[in-house]
Amino acid sequence: MKRLLSARLPSVAPDIWLLGTLVLIATLGLVMVGSSSVAVADKLAGDSLYFFYRQAVYGVVGLVAGFIVLHVPMQAWQRHTFTMLGLGLALLVIVLVPGIGHSVNGAQRWIDLGPVALQASEPARLCLILYIAGYATRRQTELAASWAGLLRPIVFLVVACFLMLLEPDFGASAVLLAVAGIILFLAGARLFNLVVLAGLGGASVAALVMSSPYRMQRLISFSDPWAHPFASGFQLTQSLIAIGRGHVFGVGLGNSVQKLSYLPETHTDFLFAIYAEEFGLIGSLVLIALFSIVVWRGFVIAGRAIEQGQLFGGFLAYGLSAWVVLQGFVNMAVNMGLLPTKGLTLPLMSYGGSSLVMMCALCALLIRVNLESTAAQREVAR
Repeated sequence: MKRLLSARLPSVAPDIWLLGTLVLIATLGLVMVGSSSVAVADKLAGDSLYFFYRQAVYGVVGLVAGFIVLHVPMQAWQRHTFTMLGLGLALLVIVLVPGIGHSVNGAQRWIDLGPVALQASEPARLCLILYIAGYATRRQTELAASWAGLLRPIVFLVVACFLMLLEPDFGASAVLLAVAGIILFLAGARLFNLVVLAGLGGASVAALVMSSPYRMQRLISFSDPWAHPFASGFQLTQSLIAIGRGHVFGVGLGNSVQKLSYLPETHTDFLFAIYAEEFGLIGSLVLIALFSIVVWRGFVIAGRAIEQGQLFGGFLAYGLSAWVVLQGFVNMAVNMGLLPTKGLTLPLMSYGGSSLVMMCALCALLIRVNLESTAAQREVAR
């Protein structure tokens, strides 16, 4: 453990824009978990702030995890990318084992750890992104020169996505593939090759949807939720009602009506709908701006790291910042009826221990890349 942890952080200031934005999003998320869950918490636990308290505890655990991750140098992560790959795939296999994997709402995504449950896809995706960043660093020439260089990591990604689809967790697998594609493209993979693979993946998804009446029904209900507003389209129509009630300025914090047992999953997948109802269009645009700042600063950090020769940190920073924003925008799009329901949380905001702790670890990695690249830049300037 002592070999992994660095006793001293680089003596440079963190990116204030990034750090401040992440803290603001997380704080806003905690407030919204408390506001959006009052009805369901009172019904399930007899305490309207039950989920608020639990989310606060998860936040503390996430800060501890982030503190530990922050003190691990990038070189240590880079040396153990194959270990991360094995751990990620192992988690995705274990969650499918009867008696270990825990099923909720028909999806077997959680590993039962007694008082808490771990959503396997959250740490697994982080492990796989670390592997992809490591591969991109080692194999830049092969990625740019041949199909073989691209297909090697794709094999592991396909296996991981197949395991996620067995849970099923389509949203997590889609975000993983998108983030991996961004890293591999920035590392030199040919755009044509990536487009061909994306086309094959899209055709496979279409075939998968058409082969299952359940998946086809979900797609139909997404395209016209008002056709069955009290059946398959119920959740989306209630979400749209919530967003519509927000108008420009919102109904005010705590004044949502849809959270009073009308809209399901108000504190998890559909937290954004309650946020939009209470804060309106202006509040929604502010939240979108906050996530945009994260990707802006993340890409600036990634570019600086690559300029300093820290390729692993740079590719990782590109992937992590893209992950946060892609998942955030997909969640918002689902709430607004622009995409089918994916089961993805709103990063740093939705209720859930696995998601929040992993996002804290992700943010710590991004901050670590920033500290190391800034320190290297200052050394060069001297």
